[in-house]
Amino acid sequence: MKAVVITTPGGPEVLQLQEVEDPHIGDDEVLIRVEATALNRADTLQRKGSYPPPKGASPYPGLECSGTIESIGKNVSRWKVGDQVCALLAGGGYAEKVAVPAGQVLPVPPGISLKDAASFPEVSCTVWSTVFMMSRLSKGETFLIHGGSSGIGTFAIQIAKYRGARVFVTAGSEEKLAFCKDIGADVCINYKTEDFVARVKEETGGQGVDVILDCMGASYYQRNLDSLNFDGRLFIIGFQGGTSTQTDLRTLFAKRLTVQGAGLRNRSIENKAVIVSEVEKNVWPAIAEGKVKPVVYKHFPLSEAAEAHRLMESSQHIGKILLVP
Repeated sequence: MKAVVITTPGGPEVLQLQEVEDPHIGDDEVLIRVEATALNRADTLQRKGSYPPPKGASPYPGLECSGTIESIGKNVSRWKVGDQVCALLAGGGYAEKVAVPAGQVLPVPPGISLKDAASFPEVSCTVWSTVFMMSRLSKGETFLIHGGSSGIGTFAIQIAKYRGARVFVTAGSEEKLAFCKDIGADVCINYKTEDFVARVKEETGGQGVDVILDCMGASYYQRNLDSLNFDGRLFIIGFQGGTSTQTDLRTLFAKRLTVQGAGLRNRSIENKAVIVSEVEKNVWPAIAEGKVKPVVYKHFPLSEAAEAHRLMESSQHIGKILLVP
C-alpha cells in the first residue's frame, strides 16, 4: 500500500508518499481500506519528532479515518467485511489501509458521507471524554472553548449547545468568530483585541464560567483560573502556549477549582473502547438529528500531505482538514 512516511523529523517537506508493507491485523482488530483521514495538531508534532507514536502503533501519522472494512480478526463479532465505518487510531491513518482494534471502530453516522465521517472520531472522543466524562459539563452551565474555530472547537460548540450549555469561544479573527456564532456559540471573543477574562466576567455577572477546554497551556493558565466560577473545571488538552508557568495556588483554594489534563493517543485500548462506546451512545444521536454537523475546510490528496500540514500550521483554516488516498 501507499502511506505518508515521515522521512526525518522536520518541516512539512519531510512527508513523502511511499510504497510500504500492508498492515497485519491481530485477532481483535479490523483492517480498514481508508476513504479519508483527518489532520490533528498532534500529527505536526509527530512530524517534528516531539510526539512519537505509542509502543506497537503504526509509525505513520494519522489519528482517525473513515473507510470500508476489508478483513476482520478471528475474535471480532460486531463488524463484517464491507461495513462502512470510521475509527479512532493510535497512528497510521495517512495510508491506504490501517489496522485498528475493533473497540475503536464506529459506524458512519446516519446522513454523513463516508469521507466526512473521518472528521469525527478524534474530536468527538477528545471532547466527550474531557468535557463531559471528566469535567461533567451539564445543562445550564457555561463553557469556554479556546480555539473555537479549530476542529475540536467547532465540534465542542455544537455538542455543548446540544446538551444545553451556554457557550463562549475565543478565536483570532472576525471571520472565525462569525463562523463560531453561526454554529451556535453564544459569546465570541477576539483574543487579539479583547481581554477574555474581562469579557467572561462581564457576560457572567462577575461569576466566571463553569468549564474551560484549553489548548494553550502555560500562557493561559492563570487567566483561565481567573475566568472560572466557584467549583469551576479547567481541562488542558494542549500546550500551544508552552508547558511551564508560575501560578498563585490561592485561586484554586478560594474557588474550589479542578484542573485536569489528558491526551487520547496514549490511553489503553480498553480505555479507548469505553470512550468510543460512550461517544456512540451520546454523540452519534446528535449527529443523526443534524444537530452536530461535520465542519470540513478542505480535502487534499494523500500525496499533498505536506501542503495540508502547511495549511494547518498557518491556522488559516476553520474546522477539519482531510486527506484522501
